[in-house]
Amino acid sequence: MLFSLLEEAAPKNNTWVSYVLIGVLVVILIVSMILMNRRSKKREEEAKKLIDAVKPGNKVKTIGGVCGIVVEVDPEEDTFVLETGSEGSGKCYMKFVRQAILESDAVVDKDAAPADKEEKAEDNTAEAETQEAKPEETAAEDKTADKE
Repeated sequence: MLFSLLEEAAPKNNTWVSYVLIGVLVVILIVSMILMNRRSKKREEEAKKLIDAVKPGNKVKTIGGVCGIVVEVDPEEDTFVLETGSEGSGKCYMKFVRQAILESDAVVDKDAAPADKEEKAEDNTAEAETQEAKPEETAAEDKTADKE
């Protein structure tokens, strides 16, 4: 059907025009899929950072709609204990998998990654300085050897 529409739009002697149009449509489809994939990966990464930032004392809302305060986080089992209720109605403790976190007031440390990059950059500059110092030391040693 698409071919028949394209053939009607294009003159009979220029069939290559229809193939160009199909090629453009395919390229647009592929580019849009790539962009959507990048966005979803970013969202997944942000969600993982949020889950990793949750600590005892943070308020959390789970995917099931349960709201409460995190009492304990167990990274080995990848779970957390949530305290719900109040003093008057009675407190309840529930154990959830950390992937059940939908929203949280935990602050994601965005400066951790750039700080690591800065440390690596400082290490690289320190290494470069020591490598530059070594040839100077050997040159100085050579000069003292020549004088003797």
